[in-house]
Amino acid sequence: MRVLLVEDDEPVAESLRRGLMRYGFEVAWVSTGSAALSHSDPYDVVLLDLGLPDTDGLDVCKALRERGDVPIIVISARSDETDRVVGLELGADDYVSKPFGVREVIARIRAVMRRIQPRTPAAAAAEAGPDRYGDRLTIDRKAARVRLDGAEVALAPKEYDLLAFLTEEPGALMSREQIMEAVWDANWFGPTKTLDVHVAALRRKLAGAITIEAVRGVGFRLEIVNAGRDAS
Repeated sequence: MRVLLVEDDEPVAESLRRGLMRYGFEVAWVSTGSAALSHSDPYDVVLLDLGLPDTDGLDVCKALRERGDVPIIVISARSDETDRVVGLELGADDYVSKPFGVREVIARIRAVMRRIQPRTPAAAAAEAGPDRYGDRLTIDRKAARVRLDGAEVALAPKEYDLLAFLTEEPGALMSREQIMEAVWDANWFGPTKTLDVHVAALRRKLAGAITIEAVRGVGFRLEIVNAGRDAS
């Protein structure tokens, strides 16, 4: 998916760009309203900061909306309700207040894209219930609930966030940096021992349904355990 990022704060823009690219997004970054309006390459969604150096982001939002129906998500330090309302009335599809994590922005992008894309009967049916992983584990992302063999498993908030992240791509190797940025904070610095603690908790609470392999010097890989397979 192609993202046009309109943000004048270089550290914020670079962190967000890097995080989005890790998830497979193509990101074009511009730092002014005029550059956003003159950007000619195609894009699927716009992430728009309101505090731009050359013009008010609300004016850019209005101009972009007059051109077409490409989804616009405002990302701004302005948390005042008036700015939110005006932005949405001018055509923004969603509004995210700073500070935010990369994973939150990705979730907003996916939610907006789901709303604008026509749903097939199969897609509607798939969204009706929780996601199933193997024979024993289900995750209800709407309710943030996890069940093992039908019984709800009590997870701490970050344990749930970690599980939800790792099960987005079972079998994929996720680096420590990628996990910390997605689950904890986009600007996380310091030791990642807390990640090991949460991985250990998930291994204990969901034993037999998943395995989480530690790849030394890199990160972790979650695998789903199906019937007839040992959870070693």
